[in-house]
Amino acid sequence: MEESEILRRLELLRVEHRDLDVAVDALRMAGAPDQLQIARLKKRKLRLRDEIALLEDQLIPDIIA
Repeated sequence: MEESEILRRLELLRVEHRDLDVAVDALRMAGAPDQLQIARLKKRKLRLRDEIALLEDQLIPDIIA
């Protein structure tokens, strides 16, 4: 993957991660929050965070000490 492609993918993943934050907060504020749906959204957020970390690692060059 080219650096520009990685940067675009990172931006999309970060936006989706923020959107999931908003969705989780909205569900929590609901009268009777759906705990299963909240758990699914949180799990998706964790997968996104892992993918973001992997892509960020690809942008950092390996330095041999």
